[in-house]
Amino acid sequence: FECIDLSRGNAHKDFGQGFYLTPDISTAKRMAQKRTILYGGNPTVYEYEFDDRCIESPDLKVIVFPEKATTEWAMFIDRNRTGKQTVDEINDIIIGPIANDGVAYLLGRFHEGTKSIEELAADLQDRFLDQQYFFGTERALSYLKRIKVIRL
Repeated sequence: FECIDLSRGNAHKDFGQGFYLTPDISTAKRMAQKRTILYGGNPTVYEYEFDDRCIESPDLKVIVFPEKATTEWAMFIDRNRTGKQTVDEINDIIIGPIANDGVAYLLGRFHEGTKSIEELAADLQDRFLDQQYFFGTERALSYLKRIKVIRL
């Protein structure tokens, strides 16, 4: 793709509808290959430069979650994945863990009532997950600069 189209993103992803990046090249390659299996095409990784000094800008609505899973992060993910996010909750940039299948399983147990919020929090405490950067607005995208295209 030549330019980022925020409307093409799935609204029910971890941090909502937007553009997602990861700082880990192996994660990026794995995700590119997975999307190719699901949707066809050729796996491609786009590398971007991001000036993270903008995270401190009062002009941007930014959330930075800890690198490990937390209850607050899990509930935020759950709200997005179940469509309970409201329009006024749109963020410019969100940084935090990628919810893997294990996290989705734990959230399912919480919804069934077989795990309490305290048990969910305890189960999440020692999990380190791959990291992701979410860009949800055109303003946030202005801080990205594409520097490389890697065809796998």
